[in-house]
Amino acid sequence: MSVDLSVTVGTLRLRNPVMPASGTFAEGLDNVVDFEKLGALVTKTITHELRTGNPLPRVVEQPSGLINSIGIPSKGLDHFVEHMLPLYARYSTPLVVSISAPTVEGFANLARAVSIPGVAAIEANISCPNIEEDGKAFAMTPESTERVTSALRSSTGLPLWVKLTPNTGDIAAVARSAERAGANALVVANTILAMAIDLKTFRPSLGNILGGLSGPAVKPIILRQVYQCAKVVAIPVIGCGGIATAKDAAEFMLAGATAVQVGTATFIQPDAMVRIIDGIKQFCLHRDIPRASDLVGGLVVEESDEPDMAWMEPAQ
Repeated sequence: MSVDLSVTVGTLRLRNPVMPASGTFAEGLDNVVDFEKLGALVTKTITHELRTGNPLPRVVEQPSGLINSIGIPSKGLDHFVEHMLPLYARYSTPLVVSISAPTVEGFANLARAVSIPGVAAIEANISCPNIEEDGKAFAMTPESTERVTSALRSSTGLPLWVKLTPNTGDIAAVARSAERAGANALVVANTILAMAIDLKTFRPSLGNILGGLSGPAVKPIILRQVYQCAKVVAIPVIGCGGIATAKDAAEFMLAGATAVQVGTATFIQPDAMVRIIDGIKQFCLHRDIPRASDLVGGLVVEESDEPDMAWMEPAQ
């Protein structure tokens, strides 16, 4: 039996459901990974202006993952267009450009600027601070999410993927607002706000004090959020958080994710994405599943006698 690994994210057809998470992928990875094997290429987040990023140290390892406070360093829009876009043009794999800005207008202008040949979709990282809302991330509230997504939608005709933050009290409401404002897909989610302390110096382990936790520790939380979002929106959800194996990817797809992004695992094992792609194929073969897309939303849920209270029931 052959397995069809292709999936469709809005109008974009991918050869398989696996792609890098923004910030964990760069051109040098082509020395160990065949970019033509990936479902999509997702750039490191770019900004319109030059950015140096946060103070050192920026990364601290944890037993369960990684805390980073990189701060989105960027060489700017002009550098991306002149130097990076031609490099990625060598590959047939769809290019998704991740963008970030501190204001609604900034997001709209940047989306307009990157809507150029060679770019297949835009991923708007609205997990970043919004200076118009006292530094809170856009995706913290449905209102700011809808406002920035609406501005992005009016600025580009490209497929628009909106990347949400897990650091919100009601991610399902945020997801609905992004869909309502015109998002074509959701990326769920970014890193979870965290910190670490150096017991030798009694100082914060990160130069910026707080950072984002990624890796295996966040997987159960993001998996839950993918499930919650996929239940309330009709647009595709892309799972991102702690995915390191094909089994992880299969869980996310069963929870409702159409595709997945791989981040921290690539730092540990540079060919992790290719291994996951091969593993999904083997998983489907073993379970006699002809299409990887058949996994999407395939979670089997027993009906509760009291549906409103089902979420409170402990795992057996």
